[in-house]
Order: sequence, then C-alpha cells, then structure tokens
Amino acid sequence: MRLPGDIDLTTSVSVWRRNLTEYSHTWMTNVLPNFFDPVLYLLGMGLGLGMFVGRGVGGLTYIEFIAPGLMAASAMQGASFESTYNVFVKMNFAKLYDAYLATPAQIQDIAFGELLWAVSRGLIYGCAFFAVLCGFTLFGHRVIVSPWAVLLPVAMAMTATMFALIGLTFTASIRNINYYGFYYTLWLTPLFLFSGIFFPLDNPQMAGGHAETIAWFTPLFHCVRLMRGLAQGPLDWTHGLSALWVLAVIAVLAWVVPRRMRKRMVH
Repeated sequence: MRLPGDIDLTTSVSVWRRNLTEYSHTWMTNVLPNFFDPVLYLLGMGLGLGMFVGRGVGGLTYIEFIAPGLMAASAMQGASFESTYNVFVKMNFAKLYDAYLATPAQIQDIAFGELLWAVSRGLIYGCAFFAVLCGFTLFGHRVIVSPWAVLLPVAMAMTATMFALIGLTFTASIRNINYYGFYYTLWLTPLFLFSGIFFPLDNPQMAGGHAETIAWFTPLFHCVRLMRGLAQGPLDWTHGLSALWVLAVIAVLAWVVPRRMRKRMVH
C-alpha cells in the first residue's frame, strides 16, 4: 500500500516493527527515566512549590495548573529523544540505514517508519503520565475534569508528531552527535521553561506584555494550551487555532524531512 509522497506503508511498518522489537528488550530501562522526569516535576514543583503559591493560578491550584503542560512536555521528550540520538546512532554508527537501502526500501519509507516509532514513544510517555494525572484527579485535584479529555491522546499524537519531525529535520542536518547539546540546551529546554507550563504568559509585566505573543511562534506553547483546554476546559477558538498551528507545522515538515534525509544519505 502506497501513501502520498510515494511511501510504501508496508515497508514503513516493518521499520516501526523492528524498532518495537528492539524496544521490547529494553523498555524498562527506557520508560522509567523518561516517565519519572515529568512526574518528579509534578510532585516537586506542583506540591512543593505549590505550597508557596497560595492563591493558585486562574482558580486552579498550582499542581492543577502545571499538570497538562507537563503532559505535553512528556510527549515532546519521548518523541524528541527517539528522533535525535537514536536515529543518529542508527544512521551513522550502526549503519542500519545502509542496510535498509540495500533492500527495496526507499528513504521516504524509512523516514516514515522512524516517524511512526517516535510518535509511538511519545504516546507511551504521554499516556503513562495521563494515567498518573487521572490518579491525582481521583484524589481530589481538578487535573482532568473536562469531557474533552478523551481527545488528549490525539493531542499527544499531534505533539509527538510535530517534535519527531523537528528532531528528524535537525538529525538530517548535522554530522556530529555533539550538536545535540545545542538542540537540547538551547531549543528544548527554553521551550520547556517558557511555553506556559509553569506560569501564565499573559502577565503584562513579562517581556513588556509581549511574552505570550513571542511564545505564540514556538511549538510547545500551542501543545500546552491545547492540552490544558482539553483537560480542564472550557474550549474556545484559541484552542482550535493552536491545533491548526500544530497541523500546519506537521504538514510543512512532512515535506521537508524526506528530502533532508535523502540529501544526508547521498552526501
């Protein structure tokens, strides 16, 4: 079966299945560090720092405010690690892509298979964190209260897809693994800190009142806003706009990634 972009779905699923098989042997050591990272932020900042944020934020306690954003960050981190370090190692050190290309597989099939697996990783971490938040809701926190929360896995998949494509674009553009230090320190970390997870961006004292406008042009901001709306409501046109923003970035990068990877493998 062929998809738009001349992608052979059967071959892409084979790439995805190969990654799943390898992951099944090491899932415990892979899941736990990535799973506990946002959970520790939730506990340390939501409960710890939250004790000093007496009035909460917008009628929510601090832990309720940061929880949906951390869910978005969890999906982002799962997809990002898979589409950066892991793909680079397979491409450059393990020479796995050379083996793929010795078969009828084409670079767009491989890229789509890696994308499917990175999205799967993002969903694993995002849904695991979602389960934790449901537990907090059962114990009295208003973390997941909107009926629209059933669409949170869709929002996680959109988040994971966008950041997997961003990661693949970067991976296809570098030849030294040390450049990932810049990617994580100067790209993902600022997004994590300044996308509205830990504090509202509409405060007029922040960046001269332009903090939210600046953040609007960054990807994680829209994922955080969308997940917060789905988890806690109410939804309005801004959440639809954020969903369209994410889908537009996905569409552009879905065109860019196979071309960047083809150029990378040829040269």
